Amino acid sequence: MTTDNARRQDFYDRIEPGSLVPLWERMKGLVPPEPTNKTHAHVWRYDEVKPLLLEAGDLLTAAEAERRVLIFENPAFPETSRINSTLYAGMQLILPGETAPAHRHAAGAMRFILESDGGYTTVNGERAEMARGDLVITPGGAWHDHGHGGKGPCIWIDVLDAPLVNIFECSFSEELGDAAQKITRETGHARAEFGSGMLPMQPYSPFGKTSPIFAYSYERARAALVTLAKSSPADPHDGYALRYANPLDGGWIMPTISSWLTYLPAGFTGLPSRATENMGIVVAQGHLTLDLDGTRYELGLNDVMAVPGWTWRTMSASEDTILFHFSDRSAQEKLGIWRRQRGRADPIW
Repeated sequence: MTTDNARRQDFYDRIEPGSLVPLWERMKGLVPPEPTNKTHAHVWRYDEVKPLLLEAGDLLTAAEAERRVLIFENPAFPETSRINSTLYAGMQLILPGETAPAHRHAAGAMRFILESDGGYTTVNGERAEMARGDLVITPGGAWHDHGHGGKGPCIWIDVLDAPLVNIFECSFSEELGDAAQKITRETGHARAEFGSGMLPMQPYSPFGKTSPIFAYSYERARAALVTLAKSSPADPHDGYALRYANPLDGGWIMPTISSWLTYLPAGFTGLPSRATENMGIVVAQGHLTLDLDGTRYELGLNDVMAVPGWTWRTMSASEDTILFHFSDRSAQEKLGIWRRQRGRADPIW
């Protein structure tokens, strides 16, 4: 056996200069029997992050920073600007009278609004006012800038697929050169054309695979969830959940990032399930108790959490609770690799 090991090592040493590696030595790491997600479960408390973000607002302007953001960097991935294995997330601040300069990039982005009294985003010449709980997306390649014409801080959660784009090494970005782009469409144009329950005779999206609607109202979404709960039973794992949808095909609003809202009525305790997606959760209302593989986490209003994929999770709520979820499920589904196990005895395939 010692002789055999020596012969094998000699073989490995001789093939290494030719950039060759034996698969039989790498097989278990390349094709593991089940996912080994590296993301750490981690919670960012809003009452801890917000004061620091406001302090950053005293240190530099939005124009100086280009984007005044504190990144949610997962402890598992230091110096990578990732909240989990595949996505970027952070908390952004705009103060009254400020404008975050117009730019565009290959990475797609979505923004879940936490505080706003007069904040807005402009996407490809159309302005969308931002209210608490609204979801605003900026498709990859679309010009966008942010501004604030009201009172108090405007704060939101940014989510980008930049890590995925960078895996493929196909990132581009460009500055417009002006603080704000010209308004070329009436506010509400996209919603009128695509979000009124009707569609153009020849529907298309100016943003390719991304939804042509770039602003989704929290008020309307929350009302839909509450109405749903009045006349139908809750899913035993997920409570009441509705996804943000592309009106052209009913699919996810972005090709790489999925997003949905969940309503957990007071007293709801779900059953455990797990899925391969890398997820983030933001508490939009109420209080969430989340059990991950036996470890319990308590999340309050506006708290943000990174949830590792392929981890058994159970949600419960002591009061009416609404959650905003984002994940890479959309990308995984398109690649045909997304899996979910709703019960411990259920098959995976």
